[in-house]
Amino acid sequence: MSAVLECHHLNLAQNKKPILQDVNFSLNAGELVYLIGKTGSGKSTLLKAIYGEIKPTSGSLIVAGTDMLKLKKSKLYLLKRRIGIVFQDHNLLMDRNVYDNLFFVLKSTGWKNRAKMEERISEVLTKVGLSSKLSDMPYELSGGEQQRLGIARAMLNEPVLIIADEPTGNLDPETSSNVFELLTNLAKEKGTAIILATHDFKMIENHPSKILVCRDGSIKDA
Repeated sequence: MSAVLECHHLNLAQNKKPILQDVNFSLNAGELVYLIGKTGSGKSTLLKAIYGEIKPTSGSLIVAGTDMLKLKKSKLYLLKRRIGIVFQDHNLLMDRNVYDNLFFVLKSTGWKNRAKMEERISEVLTKVGLSSKLSDMPYELSGGEQQRLGIARAMLNEPVLIIADEPTGNLDPETSSNVFELLTNLAKEKGTAIILATHDFKMIENHPSKILVCRDGSIKDA
């Protein structure tokens, strides 16, 4: 099985302050790993490094075949075609409807054929159960629907890796369960690798998988 994400002796800092040292793990296609730890333990720092918002200090970080230490900012958009990101606060465009939120992503990642774009939008909305919400504005959706739209957006380019940062942090238990099922099904059915930061231990119990723990400036297997 091929590794989609590889960390070897990875060191990360923010504002010159060391956050994580000597991080070593890999994530294969179709594998889901949970990232847990207290607030401030370094979970978000690791995720930011994986999607290119911060540069590693040293060591090795390979994401979808891309060496993150060598990646130029001007080429970051190429990586973002191969990964999807799901945020706790959804990060939707509140002045555009559901269709336009997704169309914007496809256009900005190089899609040009409108018929194919519309077909892909229809596919992902059906997958997350939002096909009837095409014309709705984000503020007309429930919190769970907004998060499902966030997952649909992350799925658009059929990414090899999805990075989810507390995707159920603001949701009730039933809605959280639906979101977890969507993500775990992506790993099983599509072979998407998923790294999911969460405090939702009930969901981890219901959907068991590998767990990494951020603690004392390092990351270890649970």
